[in-house]
Amino acid sequence: MCLILFSFDPDSNTPLILGANRDEFFHRPTAPAHFWEDHSQVLAGRDLQAGGTWLGISREGRFAGITNVREPGVVVENARSRGELTKDFLAGDLSPVDYLRQVESKQTQYSGFNLLLGDFSKFRPCLHYFSNREADPQKKGPQRLNAGTYGLSNHLLDSPWPKVDDGKQSLIAGLKKARGDHKSIRQLLENSSLADDHRLPETGLDYDKEKALSAIFIMLPDYGTRASTVISINQQHIEFSEQNYAASQTGQANRDGETSHFIIDRSVISPKTVAAK
Repeated sequence: MCLILFSFDPDSNTPLILGANRDEFFHRPTAPAHFWEDHSQVLAGRDLQAGGTWLGISREGRFAGITNVREPGVVVENARSRGELTKDFLAGDLSPVDYLRQVESKQTQYSGFNLLLGDFSKFRPCLHYFSNREADPQKKGPQRLNAGTYGLSNHLLDSPWPKVDDGKQSLIAGLKKARGDHKSIRQLLENSSLADDHRLPETGLDYDKEKALSAIFIMLPDYGTRASTVISINQQHIEFSEQNYAASQTGQANRDGETSHFIIDRSVISPKTVAAK
């Protein structure tokens, strides 16, 4: 997962609206979003190589999302899969705070990551963030997020990368017109415009790669945006939609991949209340 844009307001009738792009090598085997056979309460795509996920939610309203930290040349010996961090939270029952305390105690076993965890099953929802690459002593450790609009890519939360800043502004503008409209958020996620050179971050990549990865939507011959996911949560239901993409030599979104749409009725949590199409 390389970009997560979200609006969070625990006191709102719609506490979470989120749009996210997962960027990955096209050869890495992946299953599109579905309710898992081994953890039937979990709705998420699945990395078939390591068994974890980049983004998901449970029927009860447990949310998890993760992005990698871009750090060329940094190698963690025998690193554990970062996708297990989201998987284990979604499948478990620990609170975000208790779970992140456990993650913090073993953070050196993973390559760089940013982890978002939320619990929307409560009267007043919560959303927490933790990165094992935070250097600021005042921000180290798990953080409980206040209401606001946030962006997370392959650096720390709200790092001023073009795709983060532009994505947040587009999300804010879109929400003023139609709060939680999945179609408009997906259009935002399909923006393939490249950042101007003077705005490019310096992450240790060569110029051509840095430029290509500055877009919200990425499509290189072997690597790119594999899926766009939109999640909205209100008092009545959780809505989850996903568009998958296939490799394209033209640099344009190839919509041959699967499209899915799920609605979870929050008033009665049972398999009969989940609709998918």
